[in-house]
Amino acid sequence: MIQPTLLGMLGTNEIIIILVIVLLLFGGRKIPELMRGLGKGVREFNDAKSNVKREIEESATDVKNSVKE
Repeated sequence: MIQPTLLGMLGTNEIIIILVIVLLLFGGRKIPELMRGLGKGVREFNDAKSNVKREIEESATDVKNSVKE
């Protein structure tokens, strides 16, 4: 069974309607604040992701070094 994705189901008209509704609900002044908060959240997520990746790589290197000795 094929399940369509959300973006695949939305056309240009639907996206414009959603954007207009968001603009009406939050107003022009709140949208930059919301986007700024979203940007900070994405940045923090990426920082945490890279920190986890670095820690995993460091521990893998430590394990390799202890096996060689």
